[in-house]
Amino acid sequence: MIAWTEHALRTLDAAGYRSGAARATVVRTLGRQHCCVTARELADTLREEGEEVGIASIYRALDLLGELRLVHRLDAGEGVVRYEPAMPTGEHHHHILCDGCGRVASYEDERLEHAIHALADRLSWSVDSHDVVLRGTCPACAAP
Repeated sequence: MIAWTEHALRTLDAAGYRSGAARATVVRTLGRQHCCVTARELADTLREEGEEVGIASIYRALDLLGELRLVHRLDAGEGVVRYEPAMPTGEHHHHILCDGCGRVASYEDERLEHAIHALADRLSWSVDSHDVVLRGTCPACAAP
């Protein structure tokens, strides 16, 4: 996701935000993730990599990235928010959350995308983005 990282850093610069080391580190780390992560998971990853970025700095960076529409926020329930890069191409996936263990899995479904666009057309709305989150029980939690 180097393209997202470069896009995010350029967008921050164009918006007049100076290139802070903590923010740039958060952007680069988030750009390497394959799916949504919590601020705490980012902090853990950074610590494992020997980077010392405070949790408050991580939250500030994620809030700013959200304001600039560079990340998607996923409310996982119970106060847990997950973040993932918002690709400049519009490429995205959706999520399914386990209410039992909190596991998150991603999925893509072309028919769902077509249905969303058809609904928008039928309602005469222009839809810029959408979030589809399914909640339920994962196979491990459902097993007896």
